[in-house]
Amino acid sequence: METYKRILSYAKPLGRYWPPYLLLSILSVIFGVANYALIGPVLSMLFEPGKAASAATMPEFSFSLEYVEGAFNHLLSGIVNGNGFLRGLVFVCLALVAATLLSNICRYLSQRILVKMKTRLMYNLRTDLFRKIAGLDVGYFNNRRKGDILSSISNDVSEVQNTIAGSFHIFFREPLLVAGFLAALFFMSPRLTLVSLIALPLSAIVISKITGRLRRDAVETQTLMGRILSHFEEAISGSRIIKAFNAQKYVEGQFDKDNEAHRRISLAVSNRQELASPVSEFLGITVAAVVLLYGGWLNYRGQLGMSWSTFVVYIGFYWRVLEPAKAMATSYAAIQKGLVSAGRIFEILDAENSIKESEKPVVLDGFNDSIEFRKVSFSYGGEPVLEDIDLIIPKGRTVAIVGPSGAGKSTLADLIPRFWDSCEGDILIDGRNIRSLSIASLRSIMGIVTQEPILFNDTVYGNITFGMEGVSQKQVEEAAAIANADEFISRMDKEYMTNIGDRGAKLSGGQRQRIAIARAVLKNPPFLILDEATSSLDTESEKLVQDALTRLMTNRTCLVIAHRLSTIRHADEIIVLQKGRIAERGTHEELIKAKGLYSHLCELQAFS
Repeated sequence: METYKRILSYAKPLGRYWPPYLLLSILSVIFGVANYALIGPVLSMLFEPGKAASAATMPEFSFSLEYVEGAFNHLLSGIVNGNGFLRGLVFVCLALVAATLLSNICRYLSQRILVKMKTRLMYNLRTDLFRKIAGLDVGYFNNRRKGDILSSISNDVSEVQNTIAGSFHIFFREPLLVAGFLAALFFMSPRLTLVSLIALPLSAIVISKITGRLRRDAVETQTLMGRILSHFEEAISGSRIIKAFNAQKYVEGQFDKDNEAHRRISLAVSNRQELASPVSEFLGITVAAVVLLYGGWLNYRGQLGMSWSTFVVYIGFYWRVLEPAKAMATSYAAIQKGLVSAGRIFEILDAENSIKESEKPVVLDGFNDSIEFRKVSFSYGGEPVLEDIDLIIPKGRTVAIVGPSGAGKSTLADLIPRFWDSCEGDILIDGRNIRSLSIASLRSIMGIVTQEPILFNDTVYGNITFGMEGVSQKQVEEAAAIANADEFISRMDKEYMTNIGDRGAKLSGGQRQRIAIARAVLKNPPFLILDEATSSLDTESEKLVQDALTRLMTNRTCLVIAHRLSTIRHADEIIVLQKGRIAERGTHEELIKAKGLYSHLCELQAFS
């Protein structure tokens, strides 16, 4: 129930929707009850015209069904007596049509309000989900399957929309219908109605037994759907490797196993869900038969207390009680799946972000002195990655980080913009601990170029100006020229307005990297992080990119993570990491003379 209430909270302010919705729903029920109640007078006009013409006194006014019934009969008898049988029949038929029209108009208007509320709810839910995912720290995504996250974004949100949000009218309007028709049934015959009420608790007990396993099976279904989406994502992103290793049969086998498990469990869930409706209908018809039998027995003994035409209306009312009751039973079964999906969505929304901003963050207004690591250590999953790092990066200097694979180079760089937080020690910018700074202002002074450039399915212009506002075309072109990107951009069909495809798929590796460098140039940050920006390029592309990086690094403070050691020969200081610790430090010449790890790495790359 808490999950259902939380879903409803996304439609706030509810006061905008509920008062008009409830008013229109109540009017719809009133006109709907009147619609069925008018069947009795129609039958009387057709088969008992003498009764309709009999004089009926006008009852005293009161808010009751007796007054409505007496007033209508008085009006009808007056029309029949004054204008004849046909006029009376026309009046009853027009009243029936009018009641039906008004009931459906109110129902339509109430549904418009509900649809508006539902679309607002789903909009707010998707907005919160996207903002949460965009704001979560890097570590969260390392611990979750991408397919599970995608499944929550697509399937779980759709499930909530189709079941929970789609069932609002079932649980807010249908009970009004049940209450309205039950009131009419009690008014017509309390004895028969008490017998008929046996169906409602009996149906509820049976339906709850049927749907008992739905939530558990739905959890497994959604988990398997996450795996299936992971298989699709891996088949797309790893297409080349799959084909290169002739691994189609292997990946198809892995997919088929999860797909078959999902089919089997989905079948069981659907069968159990679909069972709710026929069982509810069977129980309703069974009790209806009992009501008919009991009513016939009372009529045989002269104790029914109503005419046969009124009894037909009574059965019609009872049938109208069964319809919403059946809809509620069916929706209750379906909503169990929706609650599971909502739970998975709320797991993401409730995920704690390990990178927390200070309660009173200091806004960094620039970079003036240095970046300093003081006894910084970091571990991931209990495994130490960095230990006792002491490092100062003065403003205007270039510091390079080198070392074997897995030494912690990228992790060290990621600690500065707070993609991760250190487990021990402090990182300071201009003497202020970065944990005390506004995260947005901290990252605003930094430009980052990674080994694998992150581009988006947008135009060249959109990727270069990513996250920046008020940028002119001239500024973009100047940034592209500095990044050695203007030459290939000018050859594109639409130049800067050319779409580069998903992750820049329409560009070569070197072109993608130069677009990323142009983005960094346009941002014009005082501090630059280059994470092995040329390691995956061919010789020609590397030269173009390295030229662009040299221009980018001019008059900036730089932290360079180097794979190809030839690119950091002129760094002001080179830090050599080994197993998470600083093994050596110094200039290129000093480290070569020391004949240590750095010298060995240079020899391995045939560097002199």
